[in-house]
Order: sequence, then C-alpha cells, then structure tokens
Amino acid sequence: MNETYLEEVLELIWTVEEESGKVDIDVLLKRIQVPKAERQIKTLAQNGLIKITNKSVAFTKQGRTNAQVIIRRHRLAERLLNDVLAVKEDTMNSSACQFEHFLDEEVTASICTLLGHPTSCPHGRAIPPGNCCKNASKEIRPVVMPLTELRPGDTAKISYIVTKCHQRLDKLSSIGLLPGIQIKLHQRQPTYVIQMGETQIALDNTTARDIYVRLI
Repeated sequence: MNETYLEEVLELIWTVEEESGKVDIDVLLKRIQVPKAERQIKTLAQNGLIKITNKSVAFTKQGRTNAQVIIRRHRLAERLLNDVLAVKEDTMNSSACQFEHFLDEEVTASICTLLGHPTSCPHGRAIPPGNCCKNASKEIRPVVMPLTELRPGDTAKISYIVTKCHQRLDKLSSIGLLPGIQIKLHQRQPTYVIQMGETQIALDNTTARDIYVRLI
C-alpha cells in the first residue's frame, strides 16, 4: 500500500471535518483523488487510524495525531511556496502536496521558524502549532520578523524577501540586499535607515516590510 496515498486520505479527512464538522464516507469517496479509494479507507481503519460508524468516518487519537502532522507540513509548505518562492496559486497546492512528503520533523520546524511561526496558510486555514511554536511563544520577540519590527541598534541577517513587485525586488538586488546579508538598523523615522557594510541605505515602510530578517 502506497504510504503517500494513505497520507493524502488522512489529510482529506481532516479538511472535510474542518469544513463541516463531520465526515460522511460518501462525501469522502467523491473527493478522494487517489487510486482504490475504498481500499485506502479500509487500510486506515485496519491500522487503527480511523473508525467507521454508520457511514461516518472519525479519527482515532493516533489518527488525529498523524493527520495533524501531515496538515502542518502541507500548510507550511504552502506558506513557503507562496510567501518566499512566489509560486502561482494554480500550482501551489499540487507543489505543496509533493513537497510535504519530503519534510521530516526537523526540517518542518526550521521552515516554521524561518517563516516566523505562521498560524494560517495562504487560504486562511489554521496551521497546527509545533513544539517550535510553543517555544517561540515564550520569547519576547520572534526569531524571524519583518525589518519594520527591528529596533535601532539591532543587528540582523536577511532571511528572505517577500514581494510581488519585481521592480522592487530588482532594486533591492541591485544594491546588494539579498538573503544572508547582515544589516544593522540605525533609525526608523522618517524612513528606515540600515547599515550594510560601509553603506547606509534608506528604505520606505513598504519596502522595509517586505524584508524578513533573523536577529543576531
């Protein structure tokens, strides 16, 4: 039995339950897009991940735990593809479906931290929190944040840039503001002024908000 197909079905069960509060097996079968759908559901039941009662499907405790991990990976993958890689909407979901199966717990936590522990996917659906999120909630400041959240005197390294304006991205690239570059914030008003090496650069609020940094 293909493990990827089983994970896809668990993910769909979670989504249907999220949408309607319950999972009708007939509705589930209509929406499953993997081969031998009935066999996949039967295998999940035999493995103790779901239980079927009167044509209704429900997670067992272990099944919900497994599904939560899958959903978390998928929705973080969507955030990464949307926010950082600017993948188009019509291909984002299919790309995330492929990407999620290659993520282990350590890589998932790293992506979550890189993105600043987002709480929802690009479609507004909740991202289940991980241990890294719980630890981050105890910190005074997030690990990764928009440049606009820096305080004068803070030193940080650029993690990624989020903008759909190619001209703005080209401008930042031309002056050397790229992921991995270390900067220091000098002032916030009337414009953001950062130090990059021996050069000082002034940024307007919109541009500064597009630049995500990690404190050093």
